[in-house]
Amino acid sequence: MSASGVERRADEARAEVRRRFDDRAPTYDESAMHRGLAEAVADFIVAEGGAAGVGDILDVATGTGLVLRALRDRGARGRMVGVDLAPRMLEVARRHLPDSELIETDAASLPLPDATVDLVTCVTGLQLFTDAPAAIREWARVLRPGGRVVTATFVAFDSTRHRAAPPAAMLHHEPFRSVDALNETFAPAGLRVRRTARWTDGADDLLIAELVAGPGAVDA
Repeated sequence: MSASGVERRADEARAEVRRRFDDRAPTYDESAMHRGLAEAVADFIVAEGGAAGVGDILDVATGTGLVLRALRDRGARGRMVGVDLAPRMLEVARRHLPDSELIETDAASLPLPDATVDLVTCVTGLQLFTDAPAAIREWARVLRPGGRVVTATFVAFDSTRHRAAPPAAMLHHEPFRSVDALNETFAPAGLRVRRTARWTDGADDLLIAELVAGPGAVDA
């Protein structure tokens, strides 16, 4: 396929993700799974260093801002930036996070200078990206020295329950399903898994992981 064809397909995939999540925006926060996972990720983040150690945050695929809201509720007081492709999801986020910077943009094209944030979070978004390696390079670029990335990715994916998910979500989980897979995927950006936790609501099984620069040490 030509370069123009590849880019056209990527544009179509991004448009499909945008449309499907815009459609879900009015009811997204009603999901106990979405709320519970955001709370679990926030607890994982503050478990080491507390809220004071969180610093400035970039939440990628922020949606309605559930992760930023959970961190704020736990006392995080740094700069909060959220990016997402879906404008209607961001409209909901703005109602809850009036003091945060919420930007409609692609995860692989961040409007931020180098070394801007202390923490990058991405919860159930990686499998939706048309170019995950490019997005991860961007996260490494905007991280300050000593910064960290925290992701939540599906270990098992219930296709019946997630009929509303974009088709790409059903296909692109393999690079993020395990510690080994994450290490392989993030290694080109100089990041490695340092610690992990597992979370489930009884239907979905997710891996929460913190990645840092350097060799790391996994507490699986």
